[in-house]
Amino acid sequence: MTATDDLSMRVQTLPGLREQVAERLRMAIATGRFPAGTRLIERELCEMMGVSRTSLREALRELQADGLITLQPNRGMSVSVVSEKTARSIYEVRVVLESLAARLFARNATPVQMKQLRESVDRLAEVYEDFSAETFIAAKTRFYDILCEGSGNEVAADMLRRIHTRVSQLRVVSLGSEERARESIRELREFLSALEARDEELAFKLCVAHVEAAAEAALKTISTRKD
Repeated sequence: MTATDDLSMRVQTLPGLREQVAERLRMAIATGRFPAGTRLIERELCEMMGVSRTSLREALRELQADGLITLQPNRGMSVSVVSEKTARSIYEVRVVLESLAARLFARNATPVQMKQLRESVDRLAEVYEDFSAETFIAAKTRFYDILCEGSGNEVAADMLRRIHTRVSQLRVVSLGSEERARESIRELREFLSALEARDEELAFKLCVAHVEAAAEAALKTISTRKD
């Protein structure tokens, strides 16, 4: 790891320090900078990020609650290893929550939120053309933040955001597939059209199809790596 890499992890401002530390770590895990199984040594992370152990530990506890980090007896913290069974369970929950959010977004979203969602899909298409894992995760997060907000159901939105935290770790295993990238954008544009038409049923069905395709791609990659 280079000095430049260390600088990208450093937290610059104090307000909301725990949130900033947690977000830096989430991104590092989601993009594969800290691969599954990586031991997280507090001293090294504190030096890398320029924060105290207290702030770091608060952030690590948050990520542990989200399932991104595992505390192992006599070994400390490490990035969680997602088994095929766990991945399948995550996607099973995701498809239920996300399709509900899709139906509610078609019903409740404001014109401004519709416009923002279209812009987020356009941004995702741009990212696929000039790909980097970090910009992809940021663009995908923006898309789902708008979808959750526009659904109008805060409980479902909070649960879905937590699921997407786990999904972000799984996405990194299938990011390299150009074919899947093209299919994903096509699916999202069809989904967006259904939302803009306020067609709840079609939006629901297209959302289910998109999540199932994403699950298939991720599970296939996990299975291949295991073999």
